[in-house]
Amino acid sequence: MVVGLVLLLAGPAFGQIVPGTGRRVPHVGDDFEDVRWSFRTAGRKSSQENDGRVRFPKGRSRNGRWDEGTKRGHPDKIERVETPAGGLPGSKGALLLQSMHTGIPGKKTNRQQQDDLMARTFQTSVSNSPNYLVRVYLPPFEEWEKRSGSTFGFRVGARATTQDQVVSHRYGKRIRRSFEPVMLDQVEAYWPGMFIQFLSKEDSERETDAAMLVCRAARTGKEFPGIALTPGWWTLGLSFTPDGAVHYFAAEGVGRLTANDRISSSYPYNFHADTVTTMFFNICSPDDGKTWSTAWIIDDPEMYVGSGRIESDHATVAPQRKVGGFLKGLFR
Repeated sequence: MVVGLVLLLAGPAFGQIVPGTGRRVPHVGDDFEDVRWSFRTAGRKSSQENDGRVRFPKGRSRNGRWDEGTKRGHPDKIERVETPAGGLPGSKGALLLQSMHTGIPGKKTNRQQQDDLMARTFQTSVSNSPNYLVRVYLPPFEEWEKRSGSTFGFRVGARATTQDQVVSHRYGKRIRRSFEPVMLDQVEAYWPGMFIQFLSKEDSERETDAAMLVCRAARTGKEFPGIALTPGWWTLGLSFTPDGAVHYFAAEGVGRLTANDRISSSYPYNFHADTVTTMFFNICSPDDGKTWSTAWIIDDPEMYVGSGRIESDHATVAPQRKVGGFLKGLFR
């Protein structure tokens, strides 16, 4: 399906692409309509972020479109369910994501941790205007985990080229040392996106429960507020423009996003993205060994590009480069 690609002006620093425009990448995302849909777990999940352990083989969906994240592991529950009322017309299946043990397997950290469900990788340059969207069902507030804080995330892996000063560098097997700093390119990995945060009356002075969307991240690296959310279906979208900016969209319901649904635009961490790699979803819990996260349901996550080649499987339209700044990237 090809939808007209429109570049919309949004002030002197940004253009924007409305998520859901361009050509859909057919092998990225899912509609969860196959009644045989399942996710195969493979023993204890990875927890590289906490203890450096990557445990193979990884969990993977039967259709090959979803993988366990090696950094934090997959959600504890990944199940095809009947689409809640008000979802996309004709949709019979959606995906439930929920977790209790979000840290190191067999241990409790008693602090907020998160699991990752990774979509099939499709790396492409931001010059191709990649954009993403997903429909998310927010249950009634009384069904949410009674904890204020982040509970669900929708994010995209991105890479940006920066320059770092060094005083020595390698030419083949020789290392050149200089009293003058040398500027070398570094490829930084980062993960912009949006989180749903719950404001619970159970652990605050609030009289009523509430929820809001927050965006990651501003130039400073800090999250910034988006919009208030209410129970029911919402459509969330992220897009990247050739200038390396990220654009955040959200609208109530499951209809097509429009330019009016843009929340904000940003260069997270003051990075200008070069390429994107994959979209993924976070499920957060207090990792106390007894409390389940809110049960999240997603439907029809999709990726689109405005230009560039789309191949039939695991397509890559930008060269892989060695990622620098790895330790810094772990904490973004």
